[in-house]
Amino acid sequence: MGVTRYRLLGVEAYRAREYERAFEYFRRAAYYADKPSQGMVAEMLWTGQGVPRDGALAYAWMDLAAERGYRGFLTLRERYWTRLDEPARARALEEGGAVYARYGDEAARPRIDRELRHARRQITGSRTGHPVGHLRIEVPGPNGTSIGIDGTRFYDPVYWDPQQYQAWHDQVWMEPRTGNVDVGELESLRTPDEEDDAP
Repeated sequence: MGVTRYRLLGVEAYRAREYERAFEYFRRAAYYADKPSQGMVAEMLWTGQGVPRDGALAYAWMDLAAERGYRGFLTLRERYWTRLDEPARARALEEGGAVYARYGDEAARPRIDRELRHARRQITGSRTGHPVGHLRIEVPGPNGTSIGIDGTRFYDPVYWDPQQYQAWHDQVWMEPRTGNVDVGELESLRTPDEEDDAP
């Protein structure tokens, strides 16, 4: 499916510091209502990676990425807003109309829905639930993680039915999991005698 492929290619290009290519791939995925890719377009515009830096346009894109209420994108959107001056804020709101008209869910969701239905019809191989070879698909997830999908679940409707795909995507991105590290009390690695000799 194009949207996942474009996001994967965007991540690969970004990691290789090929920012212009990454930006184009993320923008292609964004055309299919891919919120993570829309967020990457915003970040690259904000930082000027692969494109001229444009805070107002970056805000418009991050507002778009936050359209479904994904917490991480909402936080970034508000951070952008606080760093824009009044003229930039006015331009951001103006730019937002054109961005939403082309990439917002109202325009883009029908495109991803068509892609999912078309891709489902193109599937070959066993439809009995038997693993498709040793297939494992890695999809970029929140916070630099990846989500692995093995061949035993390849035909699961959650990846092909537009409504189920959207619900799965929302579940992954709405409240991304974050890790916690517990730090215990400080311990001395020196013996009491060594501590007395320390300068």
